Amino acid sequence: MRMNANCQSGAPRSISPCLPRAEVIASVTEDTEMSKPSDLVQGTLDMLLLKILALEPMNGFAVSQRLKQVSGDVLQVSDGSLYPALHKLEQEGWITAEWKTSEYGRRAKYYSLTRLGRRQLEKEADNWGRLSSAISRVIKLKEA
Repeated sequence: MRMNANCQSGAPRSISPCLPRAEVIASVTEDTEMSKPSDLVQGTLDMLLLKILALEPMNGFAVSQRLKQVSGDVLQVSDGSLYPALHKLEQEGWITAEWKTSEYGRRAKYYSLTRLGRRQLEKEADNWGRLSSAISRVIKLKEA
């Protein structure tokens, strides 16, 4: 399924027009059929990380734990996906990072949402709302 020409290589990436390649691992239990990361909409991880960091500044481990907690243990992100995504958000200017001492007495990088990041989160959340609404309308179609 082709959703938008913006998904072509070299084009800017945003969450709404493109499909798969997300790095969020969706799992419920070992016995339950679960979505694979490629089943999730591309860019979803960026939006989720921005939202989590909108709550308060935190380190990468805390971001991962909060995402897992608020999703009811459904959404988990591996370190191999989390830290590159945080680095990308930092390079985009959507978050800043500062080394601090964690609650466990270790040095940790704490991430904070910037004003630009807050605006990006609003855009991504709006796009997500439109996309998820459109998908819901299709899913709810009455069968013949």
